[in-house]
Amino acid sequence: MLYENILKNVSKCITLTAEETEQFTGLLTAKKVPKKTMLLEEGEVCQFEGYLQKGCVRIYYLDENGFEVTLAFAVEDWWISDIASFHYHTPSSLYMETLEDSEFLMLTPETKERLLETVPKFERVFRMLVQRRLAVLQNRLIHTMAKPAADRYLEFIELYPTISQRVPQYYIASYLGVSPEFVSIIRKRLAAKK
Repeated sequence: MLYENILKNVSKCITLTAEETEQFTGLLTAKKVPKKTMLLEEGEVCQFEGYLQKGCVRIYYLDENGFEVTLAFAVEDWWISDIASFHYHTPSSLYMETLEDSEFLMLTPETKERLLETVPKFERVFRMLVQRRLAVLQNRLIHTMAKPAADRYLEFIELYPTISQRVPQYYIASYLGVSPEFVSIIRKRLAAKK
């Protein structure tokens, strides 16, 4: 069933009646996106809040030297958007790229607003999503500043257990703020301990 996973995701926060479920699913747009597709580029206004059914997405920005800095990865059962751009209709400073063939269920600013008007309990769902994103961001900031790179790698593997097999090592290095060679050294050390 197309909506089975997203309904399980939402049910962690709220209980929907059959009518509310129909209203919700009626506002979603299913979208299949090939690997290596830019969902969002710097300067564009983000027009989606998307639930990732299948695939992997990388979210990054370009630093002052033009180097890509990975902020996050999204995999199945995650929601993605540039929250500020989406809600305030401002140009994004982010890039979002599919790293695998991906499938989404999308809301636009208009359909999200309609959903919140017709099923107000979705305010709780989106509040909890924002709280989760903020907690992840806060932890990432603290750990990036305070922890050694090896510890950051271990926490990365805990947060994203399947990513290391799904994305190039240099994207992981970019996320951790280290060189790809350093990630290789950490991986070898961990493998030797096993």
